Amino acid sequence: MKKTHKTIASVSLLGALLSCQPSAGQVDLWDLPPLRYSDQTPTDALSKLARDWQSGTAKLTGHTPLARMHEVLRALKVPATSQVLVYSKTSKQNGLIHPGNPRALFFSRDCYAGYVPGGVMEIIINDPKLGQVFYLIELGNESRPPKVERDTSDCLSCHGTGRTENVPGVLIRSVFPDEDGHPLLSFGSGVVTHETPIPERWGGYYVTGKIALPHLGNRTYADGRKAKAATSDLVSLDGHLDAKKYPVNTSDIVALMLLEHQCQAHNLLTAASMNYQRAHFLSKSIDPDGDHDQGAAGRVAEQAAQRIVEWFLFKTEAEMGDDGVEGSEAFQKEFSESIPRAKNGDSLADFQLNTRLFKNRCSYMIYSDAFRNLPTAVKSRVLTRLKTILDAPTCDNEFTSMKLSERRRIATILRDTGVL
Repeated sequence: MKKTHKTIASVSLLGALLSCQPSAGQVDLWDLPPLRYSDQTPTDALSKLARDWQSGTAKLTGHTPLARMHEVLRALKVPATSQVLVYSKTSKQNGLIHPGNPRALFFSRDCYAGYVPGGVMEIIINDPKLGQVFYLIELGNESRPPKVERDTSDCLSCHGTGRTENVPGVLIRSVFPDEDGHPLLSFGSGVVTHETPIPERWGGYYVTGKIALPHLGNRTYADGRKAKAATSDLVSLDGHLDAKKYPVNTSDIVALMLLEHQCQAHNLLTAASMNYQRAHFLSKSIDPDGDHDQGAAGRVAEQAAQRIVEWFLFKTEAEMGDDGVEGSEAFQKEFSESIPRAKNGDSLADFQLNTRLFKNRCSYMIYSDAFRNLPTAVKSRVLTRLKTILDAPTCDNEFTSMKLSERRRIATILRDTGVL
């Protein structure tokens, strides 16, 4: 009986500790033990590359900042075709950003890169233990090697809040920029994910490609005038800015929609990992002999797994309109080639782009380093829940839009590519 009382008291105390949100002066979750995010030394791909640049074993050889930026993208395996351009002043480099000189964003499933002509590169990259790590790169020149600095403060004022699941994360914002790129805050703003209705997306972004639904991109706004979504199709950015300052002359609509899905996927994965690690640490410190994965830490893992599965299966994906979207074939080809395929050729990268993004609605982020490095207690619950849904002869009310044929295709893809 004493053991039972102790366990109940321990679980209650752990629940209270986990439910407390940091207040002014408190240490952020990610800097508490056992995480100690800011104090740990990263081991991600950029940290290794930075050491090689510093030692001289690797060099950037380009004669211009654009050429050197290209080299960094290639070294980090980030495709230039993923480029989207944002001209709102919502970045660390606001002084350089305006509609004629937007910030370029590039991404792979493990890394995000930002570049402003005349400025520095911004990198957010997944670390095996730390999750998303933030860097600034001064690209240097022929006589000066690039300089890499990790940021654990300024970036997290935006990238470590409730908008990123209260962990170091990534986000896409839609704002109403004026002609200089300043957000008109009186009009409001919002974080964009694959749930966001199209008419509320892309304020402050150039959007190339086609979609029948109205949106907020490709224009600026003014106080005193009504701000509303409108249709806008751009084939390229030629004539709208000096496209020669960027790798490609597009800000692709499909890349942007993938980015919106991927950012929240990364946040959910990072939050799952950090919250579980913290819960397990607290549970063990309160009751060293307890079965922590069956107690409060297990419940944290279970709740995280449920949210991840719902996101991975695009449960709440917004409608794309009757005619769907058309985007850059170059991006779609390069993206598709980076994702594993089943023996029959099917892939989680097979686009549909009519009523939804993908033919097979299970996120390609299941192949990301962030998913691969999830704590076992979380990852096993995700995979068990996925298998239950995909193998069921009928779907419950949560996933009724997924026909049996689609679920069978996804299950085969995941088995053939070594996930299930």
